[in-house]
Amino acid sequence: MSAKKKILVGISGGVDSAVTACLLVKQGYEVTGLNIKVLDSLDDTPSIQASPLVISDHPDFQIPVFTLNLRSKFRDDVINYFHDDYLGGRTPNPCMVCNKKIKWFGLFEGAKILDAEFIATGHFASTSFTDGRYRLYKGVDPQKDQSYFLWMLSQSDLAKTILPLGKLTKPEVRTLARTFGVRAAEKKESQEICFVPQDDYCSYLAGAIPGLAEKVANGDIVDESGLVIGKHRGYPFYTIGQRRGLGVSAKVPLYVTALDTEHNRIHVGKKSALESRSLVASGLNWISIETLSRTTEALGKIRYRDKESPCTIEPLDHKSVTVSFNSPKNAIASGQAVVFYRDTEVLGGGVINQVIHESQP
Repeated sequence: MSAKKKILVGISGGVDSAVTACLLVKQGYEVTGLNIKVLDSLDDTPSIQASPLVISDHPDFQIPVFTLNLRSKFRDDVINYFHDDYLGGRTPNPCMVCNKKIKWFGLFEGAKILDAEFIATGHFASTSFTDGRYRLYKGVDPQKDQSYFLWMLSQSDLAKTILPLGKLTKPEVRTLARTFGVRAAEKKESQEICFVPQDDYCSYLAGAIPGLAEKVANGDIVDESGLVIGKHRGYPFYTIGQRRGLGVSAKVPLYVTALDTEHNRIHVGKKSALESRSLVASGLNWISIETLSRTTEALGKIRYRDKESPCTIEPLDHKSVTVSFNSPKNAIASGQAVVFYRDTEVLGGGVINQVIHESQP
């Protein structure tokens, strides 16, 4: 590399982003770090400033790190979306939305200010440019693959994005971290939503939306025959497929099968009632193709920890598709993403807005 290319790396304070920065230094890039603040700033004004963060104790990896305050945008685009989806009876995916609207947005804004040509993150996924398109692939570590969360990235996003960890496993990343003198080498990972303490979304919603708990308390729990069998604390505090905490007794385990937001009811039934083969998704973003013009076979997954399985994607219009799985899926929830794969490549994805049960036309 004759002239060093400038790259801006998202620095979270964890081991993955630190190793990403160190790898890019070794590859010859001129690396700058950007830590995006979304919670611990009292200032609502977007601003960028030098940060005291140090990612490594080795002199070779002493890179400058800046902080970008996106507290206000995070509240508007992620937290409010989270509230709205639960109040609408959907199951939100805030990490997915945050990647596109906060992380990539912030990195590109930072790149403009700091004159960087590329951006990079510590996500376990990889990219390439083949047959005239930028493509996205699963990470090689099946336990850490994060391609599901990146389906919203556009061609212009991917054109300037580098993902160095896609070919590495998590143990390999930790080994590199020790080699690079990364301070976060042994730091444990958090699986929680960053703004929801202890991952308790019920307590969070009750505290974040004044009067919500009182407004929706004492709704009906209705079984498969339409019989009211109990009372619940309010539909926003339940999710499709939930079994625990229903407060009703029955001869067989009961699960939440539907949320009636209009009447503040939750419907419950046997586990088999959660199974469905078809859904409608909208808000589509295609990566491997320009658009879906014909019925296509693919592999689909309906949540991050779901195993992708064969499905047929049929375009309804340019904004939505019907997805039919060969075998029933359990607890498909509106608000979650359905992401499509061909082998290890991400074809694209969309947001589930309707679940079609066998009894529906």
